[in-house]
Amino acid sequence: MKEQEKIIGQKNSGLASAMLSLMLVGILIVIWHLATVKPKFDPTGLTEDKLMLLEFNGDIIRTEEGGYEHNSEKNQGIPGPLTVFKYSIAQLSEPFHKKGTNDHGIGHLIVYTIERFFTGFFLASVIAIILGVVIGVNSFLYAALNPFFQVLKPVSPLAWMPLLLYTVKDPQTTAILVVFMASLWPTMANTAFGVKSLRKEFLHVASILQLTPFSRLFRIVLPGAAPAIVAGLRISFGAALVAVVPAEMLLGELGVGYLTWIEWNNLDISGVLFSIGVIGVVGWSLDLFFNRMANSLTYSE
Repeated sequence: MKEQEKIIGQKNSGLASAMLSLMLVGILIVIWHLATVKPKFDPTGLTEDKLMLLEFNGDIIRTEEGGYEHNSEKNQGIPGPLTVFKYSIAQLSEPFHKKGTNDHGIGHLIVYTIERFFTGFFLASVIAIILGVVIGVNSFLYAALNPFFQVLKPVSPLAWMPLLLYTVKDPQTTAILVVFMASLWPTMANTAFGVKSLRKEFLHVASILQLTPFSRLFRIVLPGAAPAIVAGLRISFGAALVAVVPAEMLLGELGVGYLTWIEWNNLDISGVLFSIGVIGVVGWSLDLFFNRMANSLTYSE
């Protein structure tokens, strides 16, 4: 009975949190709309020459009644939510179109970005976990290499980009290596720390059971260090996602970052805001996945 009440309480709490989130989104949209709505054009105090100049520049247009109003087709400041919504619908209506070498739909661009992200992230995660375990089980190696972790972790992955591009001379490979560098250090450091911090009782039990090194690794070390490893993977994931977008922008590789840069060059702020929203949704979805994985691998004492 108490278990059922607990489950019901968790569901009610989740529903309340979702309602609060939707309410906050609604409030932010209203604030956004009020902050970007343009007041009605008032020609009071403007000479006929000034009005003609504004009309010539496209800032205002004549109405059917003979008056003037702001030209809604000309970009003036931050666009409102309705303008960005219309842009988003136009982009999502043909997500997988290809109309030229650099004119690909948002669906293709998301796929390109995710491919780079997961290639670099997966390679870095495998190497980082292997090296982290090797370092974590050896106290001498951990003490010797830990200073290198602390020095290299704060280095922005984008700082490696000029050297990587000069070395490999391929923008696509460079973008993947930037993600690799962003993902490597947090996972390696957390894995080494998690393995080093394993309770001695676990290792003692492994010795009593005379487990082989392979069995000890997969039955004691990795399960015991799993929460720390997953925490490192989550940090690496965030760093990699932050790195892949500017890497695409600077290297000119097709992806969500490339779309952001192109729309900025075209002074299409609606496109920039749409790209930011896509990055946020993709990141949020992957973060939910990591949250569930972390919860499934966390054990209680």
